[in-house]
Amino acid sequence: MRRFLKWSVRLSLSAALAIGSYLGILQLTGNFHEVIAGELYRSAQPTAAALERYIQSYGIKTVVNLRGESSRDWYRDEKSVTARLGVNHLDFKMSAGRELTPEESFQLISLLRDAPKPILIHCQGGSDRTGLASVMYLQQIANVDEETAEWQLSLLYGHVGVPFLSYAYPMDESWEQFEKIIGLPS
Repeated sequence: MRRFLKWSVRLSLSAALAIGSYLGILQLTGNFHEVIAGELYRSAQPTAAALERYIQSYGIKTVVNLRGESSRDWYRDEKSVTARLGVNHLDFKMSAGRELTPEESFQLISLLRDAPKPILIHCQGGSDRTGLASVMYLQQIANVDEETAEWQLSLLYGHVGVPFLSYAYPMDESWEQFEKIIGLPS
């Protein structure tokens, strides 16, 4: 029994270290991912240089900032890069710690549907708000099946949606509530 306990603790610590390392690497690399080639990309808050690289490499025509307007340097830099490169810049204020209302969900979908493509969506970490926006885009705009779309809101992209343990769980709840509104089984 003692050997089993020792083995279990080592295995648990190894798994936690591996997951922690993976999440750290996501943040260090900007958590940039292709959602649909030539149509939708997602990332953490890009630096000005990274944003310019994404725009030029992927032909980004619209940047959707899910953090909302700000007086901080990152926002001024982002607006400057998009203006200089002739890229649309849209703000949609969300908080990973608060559920979207149904009206906000429909507004976000409408914004993403109408924006010139390809789109880059981002929040601070590129995992929670960006994950929810990606799920909604895939399911409501690209007509991707629900199960496939929901992978965008997962640990694969840094999202840890655990009730009562996660600041980001309201993103999971927002999707669950929206599924009911649009008639999907949740």
